[in-house]
Amino acid sequence: MKRWFKYAKPYWIYFLLCPVFILVEVVGEVIMPRLLAQLINSANAGTLTNGESIGVMLKMMLTALFMMAGGVFGAYTGTKASVNFGADIRSDVFSKVQSFSFANVDKFSTGSLVTRLTNDIMRVQNFTGMVIRMALRAPGMMIAALIMAISIRPSLSAVFLVSVPLLMLCISLITRTAFPRFGIMQEKVDGLNSTVQENVTNVRVVKSFVREKFSIGQFHEANGDLKQAGLSAMRVIIWMGPVMTFFMNGTIIAVILIGGPIVLKGGMEVGDLSAFVTYVTQILMSLMMINFILMMSSRAIASGRRIIEVLDEKPDISDEDAACKDRTVEEGSVEFRNVSFRYYKGSEEKVLNDISLTIPAGATVGIIGSTGSGKTTLVSMIPRLYDCDEGEVLVDGVNVKDYSLFNLREGVGMVLQNNLLFSGSVADNLRWGDEEASDEELRAAASAAQADGFVTGFAEGYETKIEQGGTNVSGGQKQRLCIARALLKKPKILILDDSTSAVDTATEAKIREAFANELRDSTKIIIAQRIGSVMEADMIVVMNEGKITGTGTHSQLLETNEEYREIWESQSGMRKGA
Repeated sequence: MKRWFKYAKPYWIYFLLCPVFILVEVVGEVIMPRLLAQLINSANAGTLTNGESIGVMLKMMLTALFMMAGGVFGAYTGTKASVNFGADIRSDVFSKVQSFSFANVDKFSTGSLVTRLTNDIMRVQNFTGMVIRMALRAPGMMIAALIMAISIRPSLSAVFLVSVPLLMLCISLITRTAFPRFGIMQEKVDGLNSTVQENVTNVRVVKSFVREKFSIGQFHEANGDLKQAGLSAMRVIIWMGPVMTFFMNGTIIAVILIGGPIVLKGGMEVGDLSAFVTYVTQILMSLMMINFILMMSSRAIASGRRIIEVLDEKPDISDEDAACKDRTVEEGSVEFRNVSFRYYKGSEEKVLNDISLTIPAGATVGIIGSTGSGKTTLVSMIPRLYDCDEGEVLVDGVNVKDYSLFNLREGVGMVLQNNLLFSGSVADNLRWGDEEASDEELRAAASAAQADGFVTGFAEGYETKIEQGGTNVSGGQKQRLCIARALLKKPKILILDDSTSAVDTATEAKIREAFANELRDSTKIIIAQRIGSVMEADMIVVMNEGKITGTGTHSQLLETNEEYREIWESQSGMRKGA
């Protein structure tokens, strides 16, 4: 409860006023049957037109107005409380997700995090709104209606001694059976969201491999699992309404069977019997409200636990223990000292094995190696997208763990293998590099990345809207926009992870020239498949199976490194003995 109280505290006035207004409505609902009973009794006695009866009618109208005011203001304050409560939780969960490392995200899965940020938080929000409106209304109405019923005819109230305990027993059994099924249902929602997200995001791949039927099959399977989980839970819940109706009607019949003869004998007024029946309905309806709260609580508790799991998850990469939080990256030198890394910590196989490498500030370094040799993993440790298991990574002679994450990553620019653009204009995407950049600076960065030409060719130029994921631009255009974004950041360390694979060699040469001119003092680390992309680098690093097998210039490696020489010969068309 302490965890949730912090989200309710800023809106305590709404949480306080809502039950007060609801109680006003409840008082009116309890008073109204007695007033109506007086009118019925007056009509039965033939005195409906006298002044007393008119006074009762006026009281009923005034009570109805108070009930309306209580209902309207109760709904308004309840909505304000629950919506703000949910919005603050959503904000905290999203902020927590932003602090996660890749490993944390993989633990939950993207689809599950989406479900927790949307579906689960909405359930908790709706439950909160329902509780503050019904938590006092239901027991308040039940107690007040029971008191009023007893005041009318104590002996007739004995019917509640049978109906209420039986009804509560049935409600308890139904709720306890349904509770675990809602947790399973939320897990199936995760699975469906993951399937939808994966297939919609990669729809072009699905279509290019003609795998629509397979994708539809995946969706039907996930959708079927959710349907079965939902039906399993609802098969229990659907008993709630009929059971409630059965007990309500049974109790009313019992009241009429017992009270009817009393009325006929003159021991009770007709209006009083009518009011008693109304109170019976109110009491049992209150129990149904309490049951509904309990039923919803089972789903809200399941969702709340899933939300807390995210909030309690400790990011495995943080700067809490950083010794130099105020330090920034000034020069850009990089050193790997005996670095080893495993993706799966219990695995014996290392992705990187005892890597040692020194990159001077301002140098241009190329990294060549086969797929899966650990090139991307290695450079990902510079901005701490991953942390090494053994050894250390230093930037400007300082362990990267001693920087604040903001200052470290502010000094590093990355263009990843997967060139991602976001919804918004071209200019919006470029300003991820520098949100304060002027239009002239945008064009300069785009020109250096050889992107200005095609951007100005768009009808709306730099205000052209980019669809989610950059699906309305080509692969080469996307790469160049991502390079321009990184250039605009003016980082001290620039990492290019195979980021020119989709552009022609002439354009690539112009981009490399721009790097030399625009980022003369920055350290440039270029991962490439083509030796031609890095052959002019100050140093080339050759990697294979998580180890460095050679370092040197292009000419040095041709002489000393057989693996590099084989790559060069295969790419340049040269063969031994040709």
